[in-house]
Amino acid sequence: MVMITRAERGGAQSHVLELLNLRDRARITVVSGEDGFLLEEARALGLETVVVPSLVAQIDPRRDVAAVRDVARLLQKHRPDLLHLHSSKAGLIGRVAARLAGVPAVFTAHGWAFTEGASPARRQLAIWSERLAAPLSAAIIAVSEYDRALSERLRVTRRARTIHNALPEGSPVTRTEAESGAGGRVRLLMVARFAPPKNQALLLRAAAALPGTEVWLIGEGPDLAETQALAERLGMQDRVWFAGNRSDVGELLAQGDVFCLCSQYEGFPISILEAMRAGLPVVASDVGGVAEAVLHGRTGLVVPHDDVAHWRLALTRLIDDPELRARYGRAGREQFEAAFTTAPMLERVWEVYQEVWAGRRRRTGP
Repeated sequence: MVMITRAERGGAQSHVLELLNLRDRARITVVSGEDGFLLEEARALGLETVVVPSLVAQIDPRRDVAAVRDVARLLQKHRPDLLHLHSSKAGLIGRVAARLAGVPAVFTAHGWAFTEGASPARRQLAIWSERLAAPLSAAIIAVSEYDRALSERLRVTRRARTIHNALPEGSPVTRTEAESGAGGRVRLLMVARFAPPKNQALLLRAAAALPGTEVWLIGEGPDLAETQALAERLGMQDRVWFAGNRSDVGELLAQGDVFCLCSQYEGFPISILEAMRAGLPVVASDVGGVAEAVLHGRTGLVVPHDDVAHWRLALTRLIDDPELRARYGRAGREQFEAAFTTAPMLERVWEVYQEVWAGRRRRTGP
């Protein structure tokens, strides 16, 4: 059984969707606090899905207690061999419920809630809650070496192991000059939800002084209207396209020149892997595990987060040098093929499952 708080399009949901490729080895039920993209995709694969309405992303003590009860009952009904949890809230609720139901729980941290860049209050609460939940875990997976090391440094857990996110290999993208922006503009793309920790506003401010660019922003979220208003204040209406949520992200990336991700904090962004798979050079904030995917000066540029001047310099370097963009893009595709494809990731996750099952057999006997 796999559980996540939200079913909307996002990096963690895309990762869970890749894990569903293990359905030929195990019977998988997908659980979420809401219906949406992920559960629709799971049903299309013929998998059972369950919505637990009490499982919500925000802190709500009354509903959180109800969620523990509801998830424990669900586990007692289904008796899965293992519960694999994704997202901080599902990870906390699910591990408590799994302990009550006697089901081993594996937790994947898609970027810790106590990561650097989060607010001090959020960090402190997350550190203590994760310290309490860690002993309830049969195994913990970090999606970046940064996150694994951070959990050790803050004495949250020494048991986490790193398994990077991954994507299907796909086919290399062949670009033509006609695919660039209108009027010969260099097209900058960002795929992200309009909500913290993403920071589309930074990209707009950096690109505002670069008239040879246009910006495609793909995604939706609560900060969308505010970002649209900023584009108008900056006089960029004719250079910014708000594309909304899309099912054809790969095709849109194939029409871009530079992929950008200016987050305030991250785990190991799948959107960057999508860009590398498409052969795009990447400019990204130096947060979380980003530098484990983007090799600075080889596949793209890693710059300080929340620094408009550094972002503008990095973008200018790529805007002015088409050959550099092409070289970074080719190297990014090669790096993706070498390190971030789905099959090896699935094998490593399956090894974790097998270790958990073996440990349970040793404790309970045949």
